[in-house]
Amino acid sequence: MENKHVQPQAVILSMTEDGEKLCAAGGRISTQPGDAIEIWNHSQDNEKNSRLIQKVTRSGHNSVVEHACFHLAFQNVSVMVEQFMIEFRLASFIVKSRRYVDFSTAGYYMPDGLDEALQKTYTAHMESLFADYQYLIEHDIPKEDARFVLPYCFCSNFYCTLNGRELLHVLRAMLYGRGRNFPELIKLGQQLKEQAQKLAPGIFSALDEAQEPIPDVPNLSGIIDLPEGTQVMPHDFQFIELLAATPKAAQCVAHTALIQGTQLPGDEINRILSDSESRTEIIRRVVSCARPRALENISFTFRLNGVSLPCITHIVRHRMQSVMIPALTQTDRTHKIIPPSVRQDGDCLARYEDAFRRNASLYQKLRGEGISEETLIYFLLSGNTLDVVTTMNARELLLFLRLRTCNRAQWEIRIYADEMLRLLRETEPEVFQYFGPSCFVTGKCPEGRLSCGKMKEVCEKYRPNQTV
Repeated sequence: MENKHVQPQAVILSMTEDGEKLCAAGGRISTQPGDAIEIWNHSQDNEKNSRLIQKVTRSGHNSVVEHACFHLAFQNVSVMVEQFMIEFRLASFIVKSRRYVDFSTAGYYMPDGLDEALQKTYTAHMESLFADYQYLIEHDIPKEDARFVLPYCFCSNFYCTLNGRELLHVLRAMLYGRGRNFPELIKLGQQLKEQAQKLAPGIFSALDEAQEPIPDVPNLSGIIDLPEGTQVMPHDFQFIELLAATPKAAQCVAHTALIQGTQLPGDEINRILSDSESRTEIIRRVVSCARPRALENISFTFRLNGVSLPCITHIVRHRMQSVMIPALTQTDRTHKIIPPSVRQDGDCLARYEDAFRRNASLYQKLRGEGISEETLIYFLLSGNTLDVVTTMNARELLLFLRLRTCNRAQWEIRIYADEMLRLLRETEPEVFQYFGPSCFVTGKCPEGRLSCGKMKEVCEKYRPNQTV
């Protein structure tokens, strides 16, 4: 196997044509006379536009820069960078998939500043983990399962599209926020900042102003301090905990649907909803319509325990949620995902478990030698886990569960989705009896030639009163 150290790069491929002119026109339209085209025609002076944008954004009115969009390519960055980026909710991403692409020779990132001895240790260890990955592939372990032994320095390539306001947010986070302790993120942030300032100086000139680091999470020291050396033990394991739910969710969905659809007064709506059959039929029709806005009025908060790092990427692809991902430095290195395909092969299981043992042992050794967590983060394995929290409204849950309970979904996220649905049906059966994979919800399979071919069995599995 031939692998390589690589240099990460972030490139702005393109931006909205006349982006700053559009932003400046947006800054003028709310306060100046004239129609939209007249104001656009008066917004052709680049220097004046730049000054106006700076004035408006310094006063806190950043919505004007949302009209310029930027298209980014991240080339051969560590997967740690990918994890950092995909948490930005107002950006769109397409990532090279580890389910379908062989990463045996993808290469990996080596942090700057390692002494010669640590460079040799780092290289030998990462090469051994890539060898473990290749061994599993050669022994017919699916790529989506072999990837769990890949270290978090392996190379990721992806595209990202976002508007100017979100790119400002990203750059501030990279350079002055939660990315400021990671040299790789700072280097990429500087690359993007230099390109952005050339392309759109009015939008990005303020990045040169002094920025005070801002805490990214609340400081809990003094409240939950643990004695030095205390090992945080895993909790009694549950895949999913339902932390909070909208009270009387079914009543809320039906009530708001009637307000939207009829404008009836509250007393009349309450009379209609006193009949349980009417309420159930209203909810069914809400779920089956093309624009089920009433579902957005109820929300549910889950704690997802022991989620592998790759599975987190599946979760955060759903943009309409509030998701809390702990810092990667908090990853549980004592817990790992073991795929069913690996469990079924004794030799592969031994190789797999040895990779995690070696990695944990080296992590503890280097940590004891004072190596920083910012370097040790690259020693995470993809099969290590975190606990995350997400809040979704029922409309987003409808989409999430349609995709993630499907037989085409990756097996780990399907386990979490099934358990989420079980808890939801237990809590609010009137609403969630209609939720499940797409074939169950719509009566049609959207997967075409990739269909599992088991629609009848799947629909029966998700029929209410069956075990999900």
